Amino acid sequence: MSDRSVLGVGGGFAELAGIVLDESSSSRVRGHVEAGEEHHQPFGMVNAGLHTTMVETLASVGAFIWAQEQGMMAAVGVHNATDFFRSHRLGRLNGEATPIHQGRSQQVWQVTITRASDGKMVAQGRLRLQNLDQIR
Repeated sequence: MSDRSVLGVGGGFAELAGIVLDESSSSRVRGHVEAGEEHHQPFGMVNAGLHTTMVETLASVGAFIWAQEQGMMAAVGVHNATDFFRSHRLGRLNGEATPIHQGRSQQVWQVTITRASDGKMVAQGRLRLQNLDQIR
C-alpha cells in the first residue's frame, strides 16, 4: 500500500494536520508534513501535538497493515509516548516508523521525526497498539 496523497484513507485529524504518506508497509511507514504557521503554538514554534500526531498516524498505518496481513481486523493505539528534542518553526518534517515488536496481541512501533533541511531529529516516539480480531 503506497499513497502519496494526504492519507487518502479518510485520515480525519491527521489529514487535517497535513500529514502525507510517502511509503507504507507492515515493516516501515514514511511520511511528512509541511509545517507552517497553522501548526504553531502561541510562541511561534510547531505545537508538540503535531509530532505526537505524526507518531500516532505513521505507526498506526503500519500496525494496521500488519494486522490485516495476519488476518486480524485492526490495531488500535493504546499508549503514545513522544519525546521532543528541538524546536521547529517552518518547513518539512519527515517521519519514519518501524516496528519494535509485532506479536499476537500487541505491537510496538518507534517513530523518528527529523527536519528535512538538516536531518536533525526533532522528536521520537513509541506507540503501543492492541491487535483486534474484531471491532465492536
